[in-house]
Amino acid sequence: MSDQSGQAARLDPPPGGGHPGVDGPAASTGDDALNRVAAAMRRISHVVVGNPLPDDDLADAAHRLAELAERLEAVAPAEKILRQFPDPDGHPQDFFPTSPMTGVASPISPPIEVWAVLGAEGYREIRGRGAFGYQFEGPPTCVHGGVIAELFDELLGLANLAANQPGMTGTLSVRYHRPTPLLAPLELAARYTGRERRKIFTWGGIFCDGELTAEAEAVFIEVRPDRMRGIVSGNAEAAEAPVMNAEWQQLIAEQGPGTQA
Repeated sequence: MSDQSGQAARLDPPPGGGHPGVDGPAASTGDDALNRVAAAMRRISHVVVGNPLPDDDLADAAHRLAELAERLEAVAPAEKILRQFPDPDGHPQDFFPTSPMTGVASPISPPIEVWAVLGAEGYREIRGRGAFGYQFEGPPTCVHGGVIAELFDELLGLANLAANQPGMTGTLSVRYHRPTPLLAPLELAARYTGRERRKIFTWGGIFCDGELTAEAEAVFIEVRPDRMRGIVSGNAEAAEAPVMNAEWQQLIAEQGPGTQA
């Protein structure tokens, strides 16, 4: 794969399919109702954005989808869905099941598959594969550059978690070597590269046909638990709808909101 100098080298996709490496199967990718809903919504957004559809069919779909949205809103409780804390020792696909990039249960995520391998330094690293549909297009036939940056932000965050070095993004620098093609199979890699006190350093790359199309370097910042509680409680107070799940509510009630400065 690429080193930190940006020299492109081949990243072979994992043989045999499935989730090779140090992981067993992911728990969040099963055939449950939430995942099926998200998959169907991804299909709709792909065809609506990318294909010329008859006006009558679009009007009928708009009517049916509006009815379905109203039905789901009517039965939805006020509180936010419970979000579990990621297990650094678990499968990376399970870290954030509803995330906008690798969350199988998210209707806005591309079909990205990730897993962990054991790197040369003894830390778990992220590998992945996937493709971007029409709804992620920027320049004609190319993946939007902002989408690539979003993917890197998530991949590098997963790499830090897999290495048990979690943090929040401080800076993210993306280098676009060449356009990343739409609807093409991509290979992904990300790894933790070191730290300096609270600063955590991470690298990631996107490959197509073994050639590096983009790479990123980031500095993440380790966040103290009291600071994280302060961020969560402050965001919850500012939001116009419930954004803090029961787990965080209990934690803050027991320990206080912590430092918010």
